[in-house]
Amino acid sequence: MPKTESFDVSTGVDMQEVDNAVNQAKKEISTRFDFKGEIAEIEFDRKNPKISLHASDDFKLEAVWQVLSPRLIARKVPLVNLKRGAIEPASGNTVRQVVDITQAIDQDTARKIVKFLKEPKYKKVQTSIQGSEVRVSAPSRDELQGVIKDLKGEDWGMELKFGNYRS
Repeated sequence: MPKTESFDVSTGVDMQEVDNAVNQAKKEISTRFDFKGEIAEIEFDRKNPKISLHASDDFKLEAVWQVLSPRLIARKVPLVNLKRGAIEPASGNTVRQVVDITQAIDQDTARKIVKFLKEPKYKKVQTSIQGSEVRVSAPSRDELQGVIKDLKGEDWGMELKFGNYRS
């Protein structure tokens, strides 16, 4: 039986790094002059991965995001895995926005990845969806490296991680 090489395609963010970035942003917001006397809050929910932004108006809400996003980038949290929701009115003439954190590949994206890899270009590549991951296998590492390169070249709406190499 010929040997096969394989790897898993997954996504996700390090929740501890998100927590650290949120704490840094909260600290900066508490000391900045332009936020004195204004409502500017950030809440992080680890159980349902999301960040809630709350501010006195749209402008301050965007300023809160501008404080938070560089902290996330510095901690290597991919912003493409964060989906900013609509700005909603909240109590007391304030606004709120929920930022969802993508921790797994959804079924639609997994199917798109499998369909992408079923093209005639990848004749020897086999794929299977395993929960929130896609397993890719082929007889040679060169083919797998080509698959990784091509997957990185596409926009999937999230950062893809390639791991669990097996031979």
